[in-house]
Amino acid sequence: MTGTAHASTAFFTDHYELTMVQAARQSGTAERRSVFELFPRRLPEGRRYGVVAGVGRALDAIEAFRFDPAAIAALDGVVDPDMLDWLASYRFTGDVWGYAEGEAYFPHSPLLVVEGTFAEAVLLETVLLSIYNHDSAIASAASRMTLAAGSRPCIEMGSRRTHEQAAVAAARAAYVAGFDATSNLAARATYGVPSAGTAAHSFTLLHDDEADAFRAQVQTLGVGTTLLVDTYDVAEAVARAVEVAGTGLGAVRLDSGDLGLVARDVRAQLDSLGATSTQIVVTSDLDEHAIAALAAAPVDAYGVGTQLVTGSGYPTCGFVYKLVAREDADGALVSVAKKSQDKTSVGGRKYALRRLSAGGTAQAEVVGIGEAPEGDSNDRPLLVPLVRDGEVVGRATLEEARSRHRSSLAELPRAVTQMSAGEPVIPTVFEQ
Repeated sequence: MTGTAHASTAFFTDHYELTMVQAARQSGTAERRSVFELFPRRLPEGRRYGVVAGVGRALDAIEAFRFDPAAIAALDGVVDPDMLDWLASYRFTGDVWGYAEGEAYFPHSPLLVVEGTFAEAVLLETVLLSIYNHDSAIASAASRMTLAAGSRPCIEMGSRRTHEQAAVAAARAAYVAGFDATSNLAARATYGVPSAGTAAHSFTLLHDDEADAFRAQVQTLGVGTTLLVDTYDVAEAVARAVEVAGTGLGAVRLDSGDLGLVARDVRAQLDSLGATSTQIVVTSDLDEHAIAALAAAPVDAYGVGTQLVTGSGYPTCGFVYKLVAREDADGALVSVAKKSQDKTSVGGRKYALRRLSAGGTAQAEVVGIGEAPEGDSNDRPLLVPLVRDGEVVGRATLEEARSRHRSSLAELPRAVTQMSAGEPVIPTVFEQ
């Protein structure tokens, strides 16, 4: 989303994409106008909605999809010399439409519509799926967590539980879906995601006395810092924390035990010591269900790691990228569709709108085939231009994506807030 130069993404692809283009060039079909669609056949089991994320990263990837001399040299023997010459000058010159980042999605939502020559568009399959499947899985989990948290802030802290590059993308996706900050400094430097953090148990263990550790942290970071109080005995640590920092201590963090029960005890102790404004932050393998279970506890913020960066049980969205229309020998655009058992797709170029009630509540995801579905004055078209003639035109800021996520969820039926398994909160309706 930054719009700055990026390293080549051309190798974030699969071998067979290059061999397909080589064969299509030999058969004379590589330049046929084609329409590809990136979409989910279904939501993860029991999920009621999904969240689109990774759009900005995908636009960066399209811009950076170039085969430089080093890449061409590495492909020697993979495809023939004529194909290597073609790859050396590859540029995507087509058009892309898609759901804006932060938008909710449902089964068969046409999240991306990519139109260009077959050769240009098919090469983008793997990199687009890789970005969308990962980032949307994280954002979908993060959205459920922030819904469960309500007005209490959530901090992303899962970098050590995933691949180092995935951690940066996860922090970005979580921020889109409502998380307030991340522990990951690369996400701060690359995307401007706010970062936060204070100290781990090792810092306490380093010192001869817990109070010494607290004193060093407060002297360095100020009384508004967050002190970790469960290295040894929680009650003793809370007493030492207030003794060192005073009643203006910013927060204490709990990372173990029955968090609800311990938080109640700590809240009572803090209040008895006069630290009535000191907040309680909880961490330790939280997911949306654990956060919901803590709704009645005196907790002020949540730190979420493993469950977030693994999609809370669904590390991928199952998106696919399929050819849905292509030019025939006469130059006409015709629908095509895969008919394999359990993996069918719906042919034809897609359009989509969110059908809303008079009161502004979403009623259906309407997908038009071949032409845009008709809506009334308050129905909302979902596809926006992202790339036109090879040039990115649809960049948005992360703050715009966050705002879109909030407004998109606000128009969904109230069942969206339920953490229990269920059907999608609105149906997907096809219009021919």
